[in-house]
Amino acid sequence: MNIGLTPMWRGMAHGLAVGLLALLAATAMAQPDTRRSGFEFMSPATQAMQRDDSANPAFLWLADGRRRFEADCQRCHTPASLRGVAARHPAWDEATGQPLTLAGRIRACQQRHVRGPELDFEAEALLGLEAFVAHASRGQPIAPPADARLAPARELGARLYTQPFGQLALSCAQCHDALAGRRLGGSAIPQGHPTAYPLYRLEWQGLGSLERRLRQCFSGVRAEPPAFGSRDLVALQLYLAQRAAGMVVESPGVRP
Repeated sequence: MNIGLTPMWRGMAHGLAVGLLALLAATAMAQPDTRRSGFEFMSPATQAMQRDDSANPAFLWLADGRRRFEADCQRCHTPASLRGVAARHPAWDEATGQPLTLAGRIRACQQRHVRGPELDFEAEALLGLEAFVAHASRGQPIAPPADARLAPARELGARLYTQPFGQLALSCAQCHDALAGRRLGGSAIPQGHPTAYPLYRLEWQGLGSLERRLRQCFSGVRAEPPAFGSRDLVALQLYLAQRAAGMVVESPGVRP
């Protein structure tokens, strides 16, 4: 005896299956995005400072970066061509065969094309150029490159983010995932998204890069900070960019 479904019932079952899949997909898409920029964890006064470009101290560095860009970089790039560049970094560098952060890309361009002196990490000149380039992507979604060559470094960054380290045996995830929104030493713990770098920190009384902040976190858990531009710091930034994919670039930001 044939107990298989008739064509009519097979069609109905197929329709129900397709409808169920569509419902599941719609439900997944409807899940709220719980990611929050560090801006949302700040005091109203600090938020106001970031909102007002004329009050944001980072624009002093940005103005210097604009002058340097016009003097050295406009032979190859236009200001309009910078739109979205910061949102797509770190990215793969063909010449070195490794990922480069935005600061690393600027340093490489200076060495290869401008033929000027090497810009040290955290140098005022580099921070100014980075702020100028990053500001051109303000309002753009963070869009990590879909480049398979970045996968090993990004996976390393994910491991570094979740593994405890230092004498305090704490991981990035333990603070910025599990404890986000709580307070540490009077300051709110943000989710750790890299949406506003380079940024002006009131604590530093100056502009600083994401690498400077990451190294400060290493010191905070009593671990030896990796060197600027090191494989581990670049890998962490790759993972953080992926973790923040779709969030909006705010550079240059202001933080406590």
